[in-house]
Amino acid sequence: MTRYIFWRLLTAVPTLVVVVTLTFFMMRVAPGGPFDQERALDPVIRANLERAYHLDLPLVQQYAIYLGNLARGDLGPSFTMPEFSVAELLAAGLPVSVRLGGWALVMALVLGGGLGVWAALRRNGWVDRLVVALATAGSTIPTFVVAPVFQLVFALSLRWLPVGGWEGGAFRNLIGPVICLMLPQLAVVARLMRSSMIEALHSHHIRTARALGLSELAVVLRHALRSALLPVVSYAGPAAAALMTGSVVVETIFSIPGVGRYFVDAALNRDYTVVMGAVVVLAVFTILFNLIVDIVYTIIDPRVRYD
Repeated sequence: MTRYIFWRLLTAVPTLVVVVTLTFFMMRVAPGGPFDQERALDPVIRANLERAYHLDLPLVQQYAIYLGNLARGDLGPSFTMPEFSVAELLAAGLPVSVRLGGWALVMALVLGGGLGVWAALRRNGWVDRLVVALATAGSTIPTFVVAPVFQLVFALSLRWLPVGGWEGGAFRNLIGPVICLMLPQLAVVARLMRSSMIEALHSHHIRTARALGLSELAVVLRHALRSALLPVVSYAGPAAAALMTGSVVVETIFSIPGVGRYFVDAALNRDYTVVMGAVVVLAVFTILFNLIVDIVYTIIDPRVRYD
């Protein structure tokens, strides 16, 4: 296993290089720049700014400088917020996004998994139809619709929760963003768990377990559930990376100072280094969580081995 992990981390390096390269050149090809404003800057000031940030150099040379700085762990300064470095912005926003995304993921896995198992055990009954209907609605209604409706009902009408803001991560400020982040993931997890549990319950080893006289609870929890968890674990890896590196829509609507909101502002203002930093963090999280998924596979299914 140690050897496998080492090679996975080693092969992640070229993957990161490809992601960084594509993002770097796509950002430069997009129209506009970090110093384009409604009121044009003085040409001398603009030239000095571009020289300070190496934007006056050929594109290939800019890319080489960025890769060299990235190899040393330097993500560079923010172009539109020069008083902060990209590392400082990510250090401030990433804990917020991880906290929101972590809670949303845990709740989606627990509640969605429970609903999926319940629906599979009551297949073709009213419980199964209700879970399928709710899961379909949850996965089709976009977050940019759910979040404003949630604010309108629970914040503006009932006044149970604040409209938005962070306030140091107060519990009342977490409820709305976490629920809106959780609902689409819960719907997907419930559907995955239902279908995989139905398949597991009709497999040969489950028939054998029942024939040996094991109780239904033991059959479901000790045998069927382990097989049914594999598709959910596969989905949880990329979902965790996406949730914990910031949800663009939810963080913007609820005014949450997370990575997603920084990414939106940076993309609109063509703040190249902040966008690049956010992409690098997302890529690293995706690689790490996929590696964790592979390790969890070996725990759930003893037949899976990595040499």
